Amino acid sequence: MNIVRDLNTDTDKHDRKYFNPNSIVTVGTFDGLHLGHKKILDTLVQTGDEKNLRKTVVTFEPHPRLILKKNGKYGEVKILTTFDEKILNFESQGIDTIFVINFTKEFAATPATEFFLKYLINKIGFSHYVVGYDHMFGKNREGSIVTIKSLSEEYKFDLWKVDEFKLNNHIVSSTLIRRLLLETKVKEAAGLLGRNYTFTGKISYGDKRGSIIGFPTANIETSDKNKLIPGNGVYLVKVYINNNYYFGMMNIGSRPTVTDDKNIFLEIHILDFSNNIYGEIITVEFIDFIRNEKKFSSLEELKIQLNKDKQTVLEKTLLIKQN
Repeated sequence: MNIVRDLNTDTDKHDRKYFNPNSIVTVGTFDGLHLGHKKILDTLVQTGDEKNLRKTVVTFEPHPRLILKKNGKYGEVKILTTFDEKILNFESQGIDTIFVINFTKEFAATPATEFFLKYLINKIGFSHYVVGYDHMFGKNREGSIVTIKSLSEEYKFDLWKVDEFKLNNHIVSSTLIRRLLLETKVKEAAGLLGRNYTFTGKISYGDKRGSIIGFPTANIETSDKNKLIPGNGVYLVKVYINNNYYFGMMNIGSRPTVTDDKNIFLEIHILDFSNNIYGEIITVEFIDFIRNEKKFSSLEELKIQLNKDKQTVLEKTLLIKQN
């Protein structure tokens, strides 16, 4: 799979090296790469294979809402997929070429038709275009499917419109998935993503309080500060370390029993694991929600609850292994 970067910042660099009118293209941020996005990509890949076209995705980095103001604030959105996660997902879907446009405030001011002609038609090339039902683009999101349909008639390319994807009477969207995750509904979010939600981070040193009460934990620093972390509470998770995986229970929260610090900590107790992994990069996969975060009256009361949590996790893990 080819990855072509900075299409908008270095106009002479590629010298139309990747221009190919025998292509099928779609454009989007694709945060989360959920089942709605998958429907678009499936249409693109299936049509591309049938017609022997280069299967092409144009995406943006960073996420536009990390750059643009919304309600007077910057960076309100938390992303569901990092750039590296998106690339791996695109590759697994069978995409041939990814064009990555560096999203800046200057680029955001590009009118819709100018963007379409300058980048898609003149620099990338295509004969077929796939668009989602609610696609908006260009300055102030002025471009829409109506714009693209008009351009398709003028520039003679085939247009494929993909309808919304619904699950349980809800339109699958990144916004809905973010809300579910923040509400600790990781299983419901997984149903819309088509996979369990994950994040990657580095193991760091903690205060070792967990070891004192028999529950040693690894603290995690996320690899991307903009990555969404699910709501506070205790979760059943799967942890990937050096190509192996283990089950564990994870706490997200401010640790109110042991500190008044309002910062959010990510701590994980890995079942049947005693290796030293400080400094290692791990991936955490959320499987199920166990309970809300709670302040206990003592460390002993906390220990009793943690044993209950562990028993719940072991029971759920056993069911997973049996299936």
